[in-house]
Parts: sequence; C-alpha cells; structure tokens
Amino acid sequence: MEIIDLNQPISIMFSVLKLFIIPVGGGIPAGVLLAQGKGLAWPITTILYLVSDIALALVFEPVLRLVAVTVSRIPFLTRFSATFKAMTALSVAHFGGTSAGPLALVLISFGVDPMTGRTTAHAAGHGFIAGWAIAIAGDMLYFAVIALTTLRLNSYFRDPSTTMIIVLGVMFVVPMLVRYFRARQR
Repeated sequence: MEIIDLNQPISIMFSVLKLFIIPVGGGIPAGVLLAQGKGLAWPITTILYLVSDIALALVFEPVLRLVAVTVSRIPFLTRFSATFKAMTALSVAHFGGTSAGPLALVLISFGVDPMTGRTTAHAAGHGFIAGWAIAIAGDMLYFAVIALTTLRLNSYFRDPSTTMIIVLGVMFVVPMLVRYFRARQR
C-alpha cells in the first residue's frame, strides 16, 4: 500500500503562489509551467493566481490610501493628482471610452498591471471592492492569455526555459511594437 504525502501538493501550490506573487511578468510563465510539470490542475493554478491578486490588493491598498491622503495635503501633489486624472481620461479615450467606465478600466489593468488599474479606478471614483474587482478582472484576463500562450508554446518546444524566454520576450517586445506603430500612424 502506497502512502500519500499530503504535504507535497501543498508545497507545490505554495511554490506556484510564490512565483505568481513576484511583481514581474516572469512569474506567470514560470508558475504555469511549474504547476503543469507537477500535475497541478489548471483550476487550482488559476485560483492561486487569483489569491496572488487578492494578496496584492491587501498590501497595495493601504499604500494607495496613504498616497491619496498625502497628495491632498501638499499643493504640488494636488496639482499632480489633477493632471493624473486628466491623463487618465486621455488613456480611457484610447480604449474608445469617454469616461473611466469598468470596461475601459479592465482594459487598462489588462494592458498595464493591476496596480495601475486600481490606481486609475481610484482616480475614477471607484471604491475598494469595485476598484479591485475591476483591476483583478483585467489582470485575470492577462493571466489567461499568458498562461494559455505559455502552455501552447511549451507543447511545441517541450523545454520550459525556451518557452519562458520566448514568452517573456514577446511580453516586452509586443507593447514596444504597438507603441511604435501607433506613433507612426499619427
């Protein structure tokens, strides 16, 4: 009779979660490949990424609130905040909206990161729950795209290192190319 070690799946999940908490793009491909390699089911992997986003919300929100209070008390920063809100309106206009509605904010979170998404949602007047729900929705869409791309590429290359290098390269190069071609169109 084989003895099942219940600590091993928990250890694997914790290792994947640690990779997802890393605040740079390499955490997603590495975490997804580790989860797949260790036989972790994709729903569990997705839930672990959601947990990492919730942890980010709990850590980042107090910092955001502190910055907001500080900004309101320093005239230079108050002017900077007003400029930021105007720039947010311009950013939202690039996504086809005229106001910072939820869909535009989800797209900002998808295109940049959840902290920027939350900051933009805060500037648009969304509270803690709605603001983070919007930011996390955009980040979960980003996770889905990167996770599926990573898994598909790894099925072709069968080498996690090569797959990660390609995915990370694309993650950094594609946004630069998009900005370049948008600038040329103007």
